[in-house]
Amino acid sequence: MQPEGELSDRIAGLNLRYRHRSATSVIEHALRDGDTGSVALVSSFGAESVVLLHMVAVVNPATPVLFVDTQMLFPETLAYQREVAERLGLSDLRIIRATPVRLAASDPEGDLHRRDPDACCALRKTEPLERALAPFDAWITGRKRFQSGTRAALAFFEEETGTGRIKINPLAHWAPEDVADYMVNNRLPRHPLVARGYPSIGCAPCTTPVKPGEDPRAGRWRGSDKEECGIHFVDGRMVRGPLKAAS
Repeated sequence: MQPEGELSDRIAGLNLRYRHRSATSVIEHALRDGDTGSVALVSSFGAESVVLLHMVAVVNPATPVLFVDTQMLFPETLAYQREVAERLGLSDLRIIRATPVRLAASDPEGDLHRRDPDACCALRKTEPLERALAPFDAWITGRKRFQSGTRAALAFFEEETGTGRIKINPLAHWAPEDVADYMVNNRLPRHPLVARGYPSIGCAPCTTPVKPGEDPRAGRWRGSDKEECGIHFVDGRMVRGPLKAAS
């Protein structure tokens, strides 16, 4: 783990250097900038994931791509993952899963998502991803300012509290129409569930279609107060709900 002051200075320098860059330029430079270190892309292969996957593939298709298979994903997501990876020529795709020992100990009946969805996300998603990210100094995310008020001041580079890693957010300044335009202009395949009313796609047991006018994430953990899967963890722990904005 990098000393906190040193890491903060590096992040400030990165944001200063790349503040006027495009998303593609941020990725291109971040993948070779010594201040970011070793970098991976974390992708859910969800509704909008193909944008970052395409950008990374154009710059360097050998970039490590981490895909967390919770073993509760929609079959359509798994098929889409294979299609996109082959089409873009991603040569270092790493499929991450919880260990059989952990699953047998914590979710032997496969029903933890009903009893404790936070614990299920930690077991099947957060913990495996944390292990997979351990060798890396930074990771690329698809987070965007428009997604919530807590992300309104999102920068291209930010510190992941408690891990010493950098999170890189190339699409921080993008609007929804920018995402849609990029997909159309580059003729990228859409996740098949989007056309069936799933604008935000997670695990099959915890994702439902969204009605017109609803928030795009309304179908995630519908009927509960859960909003986040825990991938954006703090101090190595899953945080329930969206991260609080800094005061």
